[in-house]
Amino acid sequence: MKYWLIPLVLVLIAPFALAQSEGSSASAQDIYPLASEADRERFDRLLNELRCPKCQNQNIADSDAPIAEDMREEVYRMVQNGADEKTVVDSMVDRFGEFVHYKPAFDARTALLWLLPAIVILVGLLVIVVIVRRSGNGGDDDGAGLTDEQRRQADELLRRQ
Repeated sequence: MKYWLIPLVLVLIAPFALAQSEGSSASAQDIYPLASEADRERFDRLLNELRCPKCQNQNIADSDAPIAEDMREEVYRMVQNGADEKTVVDSMVDRFGEFVHYKPAFDARTALLWLLPAIVILVGLLVIVVIVRRSGNGGDDDGAGLTDEQRRQADELLRRQ
């Protein structure tokens, strides 16, 4: 019975959480009015794409930190002035560092960041293959690799017991 309690509570709470998140986006539209729907969509994408330098893993749309508020204001100002997404992101990266961008560019500095998951998976698969091959070779021998003298000694020891 207790295994069904947690999913039941989550299902009951989900509509309230969704209603609250919808309410917060409506208030953001009131705070940052933009001329067109395209500007609004670009502004929302940028707020979700840029990370708060203080909050670590929270975008500037969701963060309550003062630095995130400053970043939202700057993004709003740039979008109002007609800046495209690349210009806004480049400006924020120049000002706060590559950390503020959730999707860092692939270059020499970030190559390891992008390639490390694939490298770890390949090394893991290689280790599994080596372990499986080694276990397959030694399991069915029944004394293979022993000299006749060693087999005779082993048989003699087994008979004594």
